[in-house]
Amino acid sequence: MEIRVLKYFITIAREQNISAAAEKLHLSQPTLSRQIKDMEDELGKQLFIRGNRKITLTEDGMILRKRAEEILDLVQKAENEIAVSDKLISGEIIIGTGEVDGVRIVAKTAKKLSEQYPNIQYNIISGDSVDIIEKLDKGLIDFAVLVGYAIDISKYDSVKLPNKETWGVLMKNDCVLAQKEYVTAQDLWDKSLIVSRQAIKGKILTDWLEKDISQLNIIAYYNLVYNASLMVEEGLGYALCIDKIINITEDSNICFKPFYPNLEVGMDIVWKKYQVFSRASQKFLEALKQML
Repeated sequence: MEIRVLKYFITIAREQNISAAAEKLHLSQPTLSRQIKDMEDELGKQLFIRGNRKITLTEDGMILRKRAEEILDLVQKAENEIAVSDKLISGEIIIGTGEVDGVRIVAKTAKKLSEQYPNIQYNIISGDSVDIIEKLDKGLIDFAVLVGYAIDISKYDSVKLPNKETWGVLMKNDCVLAQKEYVTAQDLWDKSLIVSRQAIKGKILTDWLEKDISQLNIIAYYNLVYNASLMVEEGLGYALCIDKIINITEDSNICFKPFYPNLEVGMDIVWKKYQVFSRASQKFLEALKQML
């Protein structure tokens, strides 16, 4: 299967029309149709459902689209890195991370490095550790910032960051727990909870709550806490989250209360073992280690 044909396939999937895709690719419609038919024959699978005006993907086609986009992203990344001048240090550094205040150290490193290498660009991809580590394993990102991970990082090279993140509860100002200085596990046993998908899977929260998932009233899951804060504002429940992510002001109708006993988690920045870095990524890692 050729990269060129994968690009044809992706273009058709996006345009949902052979004629429009052929025009965009500067190909004749019969040529494009033949290339896709050859791909289907090679795979032994039908990739498209052909209608009169619109083409849609089959289930196999949707699987191929996801993988094809990942492959083309990797090809583009490789081309960009190789195309960089031997003397000029530039290019893109891709960092995957969750929503945590500790990402400031990444920003500080980037700021310091930009003074010496202004042509380096940064692409920050947000998600939980499960999503981020999958992208790291596939080579789609250079570094991953993991917080209170439920992942064996011994499989990766890593640097421990000095930051500690504090867990607690995001709640409305007029709720019963808002008057307390801190929140205990017992305070939450009978409450409607909005919890992190990753933290629950890693047992970070259930261990602290001293309850199994089945014994908790979990009303919603989140992977980005901003969405959880909107649910809290609408009175859906109490969001268990890390402090300093949501900007709470005097005018906010929500507040944050820390757990008691205190629950803190560390942070690491990790990368694949034996990874061959671009010059820009290598400089970033050196600057990060120097700052630490």
